[in-house]
Order: sequence, then structure tokens, then C-alpha cells
Amino acid sequence: MKQTPKEDHDLLYESLLQLNNVEECRRFMEDLCTVTELKAMRQRIEVAMYLREGMIYQDILKHTGASSATISRVNRCLQYGADGYQTVLPRLDPIWEEKKKP
Repeated sequence: MKQTPKEDHDLLYESLLQLNNVEECRRFMEDLCTVTELKAMRQRIEVAMYLREGMIYQDILKHTGASSATISRVNRCLQYGADGYQTVLPRLDPIWEEKKKP
């Protein structure tokens, strides 16, 4: 099997760092991912935000439509993951609060 240089594995992450704003990110992600993949990622972010607020699984399911398996997976990542959510979620707090306003 052909080995891929480590740098190739970082191309995705490096490409994300090249984006300058939400619109560029949106267009890139729409090219990169399927509609279903984007929906799943958006849903996981919402689930993570609700879990961080202490919302229970049943209420998260009602708000997001996420399965209990998805909610559980996100919860495991929040508790035992690579701290990716822990890095990003606090930075999203102002955006999240705006989104929740009626």
C-alpha cells in the first residue's frame, strides 16, 4: 500500500485555515460535502451547544431532531474527545445566543 506523506493528511485542515469569512467557508463546505454531511455536522454543533447548556437528551432530540445515538456520541466527545468542541464552543457563544433569540 502506498504511504501518503503526513502533510497530505493536513491538507483539509490547512485548507480550512485559508478561508477568510463565513461566506467563503460556506461555499467551500458546500463543494466539499454532501447536503447530508453538512446537515449532520450542523446538527452535531447544535447538540453540543445544548449539551453544554445542560439540556437533557429528550429536549435536545425535540430541538434538533438528532438521534439518541448522535446525542450520545457528541456527549462522549465533549467528555472524552480531543477537546475540539471545548476549543470552539465557547467562541460560538455570542453567535449561539443570537440564534436563540425570538
